[in-house]
Amino acid sequence: MKYYVNKNQQSNGDHEVHTQNCIYLPSESNRKYLGEFSNCKEAVKESKKTYAQSNGCKTCSNECHTS
Repeated sequence: MKYYVNKNQQSNGDHEVHTQNCIYLPSESNRKYLGEFSNCKEAVKESKKTYAQSNGCKTCSNECHTS
């Protein structure tokens, strides 16, 4: 699965990680491609290299959604 992170932070400071087919996937200008991963945990780990406060999307990466 291809994963992306929202370049814009949420009100709580999180940068949300989304799958390629998420209904909340940000527009191309507001997202960064993270790569292909077998699960959201690896994608969030990759995202944290750029955005220390990264979190899984509640909809598409619920098992990685913590706040």
